[in-house]
Amino acid sequence: MELRVLTWNLFHGRALPPRDEDLLDAFAQALSSWAWDAALLQEVPPWWPSALARECGAQARFALTSRNALLPLRRALAQRRPELMRANGGGCNAILARGLGGIDAHARRRLRMRPERRVVHAVRVGDGLWLANFHATVHDDARARADVAQARACATSWASGAPLVLGGDFNVRDPDVPGFAQAAGHDVDFVFARGFAPAAGAPFEVLERGTLSDHAPVRVTLHAP
Repeated sequence: MELRVLTWNLFHGRALPPRDEDLLDAFAQALSSWAWDAALLQEVPPWWPSALARECGAQARFALTSRNALLPLRRALAQRRPELMRANGGGCNAILARGLGGIDAHARRRLRMRPERRVVHAVRVGDGLWLANFHATVHDDARARADVAQARACATSWASGAPLVLGGDFNVRDPDVPGFAQAAGHDVDFVFARGFAPAAGAPFEVLERGTLSDHAPVRVTLHAP
């Protein structure tokens, strides 16, 4: 089995240099233009996952993270002035899956509430594979590493002995994930796998996204040995 996994932090739907406009269509077009089976997304405006999934012909599951109180008001302001609201528009992590037999389970666990709510979540697709996604605490190495360890523990528990991919924004550049092989890593964005290995002759790729986000999307092709 071959599996193409992409991880991308969407920067709350913003661009660099800043463009004070709703960029949902631009992000959706970028995602739909790349080949992948699973997309692990962080810092996603909470009203985006279903729209991104429709554009990409995928199924989506998401987990709310931080700054989501009074979300309808935040959404209204963020859609009009995203650079004014920035992260205060609300956020979520999202998993998109296409061509994998459909999502038949979704699990989530809160990692912490302070200084910001952090969550790990995962889906099981039709062939029994688990895909886990999270965003670790920023600007605090010790907390980020604790988030990584807890996300690993939760995902491993959910998957039991099934193949498992764990990816996202780790917010450290040298994460330790025992029992997993590092399949891709660029800056703080990583994909780790258990039961899969990077395809021979196909190293991970950093995709061209223009001015969208302050993170580059990272894609890797995995295969079951």
